[in-house]
Amino acid sequence: MTDKPVQTRDPLVESADFQRALIDWFVADGRDYPWRRTADPYAILVSELMLQQTQIATVLERRYFERWLERFPDVAALADAPETDVLKQWEGLGYYNRARNLQKAAQVVVGEHGGEFPDSLEKIHALPGVGRYTAGAVMSFAFDRPAPIVDGNVARVFARLFDWRDAIEITVSQKQLWSWAEALLPEKSVREYNSALMELGQRVCTKSAPDCHECPVASFCVTRSPESLPRKKAARETVHVIEHALFAVSENRILLEQESGSRRKGLWRLPLLSESLAVGLPVLLKTRYAITHHRVDLIVHQAETQQGKVVDPTLLNDWPTRQWIDLETEYEAIAMPSPFRKAVDRVLAMKREAEQFRLS
Repeated sequence: MTDKPVQTRDPLVESADFQRALIDWFVADGRDYPWRRTADPYAILVSELMLQQTQIATVLERRYFERWLERFPDVAALADAPETDVLKQWEGLGYYNRARNLQKAAQVVVGEHGGEFPDSLEKIHALPGVGRYTAGAVMSFAFDRPAPIVDGNVARVFARLFDWRDAIEITVSQKQLWSWAEALLPEKSVREYNSALMELGQRVCTKSAPDCHECPVASFCVTRSPESLPRKKAARETVHVIEHALFAVSENRILLEQESGSRRKGLWRLPLLSESLAVGLPVLLKTRYAITHHRVDLIVHQAETQQGKVVDPTLLNDWPTRQWIDLETEYEAIAMPSPFRKAVDRVLAMKREAEQFRLS
């Protein structure tokens, strides 16, 4: 970016001016998010865990934050809730261990802190699932006390601000980023300052199209090539996977199985078949989804062939992880990974349309 404003000031030397420029910009132009209308540390923690690995737009459009607090308004309500309810409320956000950790954190607050959310950085950091960034976010946003934060947006801002050329994931880079975060942290108005720092990365100092002419701290920024920063280690190689799933419905009940893996433990999905068992079964739907570095082709098969041949009956009965779920009274209440929920809903809609066509 050859026309980027030239650096004329040092943020570490003129830290007060750097802080004030960010805070003034945020106060005048900061976005109004639901979690910014509260200082409740529990609500702040909910928002922070939701926004890990999930875009703000997704959380806003589907009202995940508001609906969660309607169902679990405080730590006591969440601590006592059945895990099935917790997973159901989290459905669609993915990375379900975030929900489990959130409930574990609530249980610690109730069991070890008498239901009062801890107000020290060390005790917040000690809660299950709460890392250094999240602890700092709760401390600064809920209690307005000095605590540094470094998330992806802040790391990008600092890498460009100081023209940092090493991969940001490596240890030396992480130490340097956190060192800058601490050095530039104000003693007052921490809530506004940290919010501004994050929002600067979200809206102005963006990944692919940084708008340096709109940046409130452009005069402090060293780099002349912001698009090239931050540098990262090579991405993991994409792994392609094919999943064959069985669609079996009987007496208005659908056969589902409960997952046991660490990532989606306890959630329900269509039973998976080996490729050999799927051979010969009609295909109802083909779709794709991504999870971490995996790209999955999901192929949904009808349980019966046109000749009436049924898949191996042992797959329909006497299977401890599989259960017939009533489509009217149980299906909507259980938690399912989004790709499987969408697949089931699409196949059910296709079958209803086909039935209506035959009746007409």
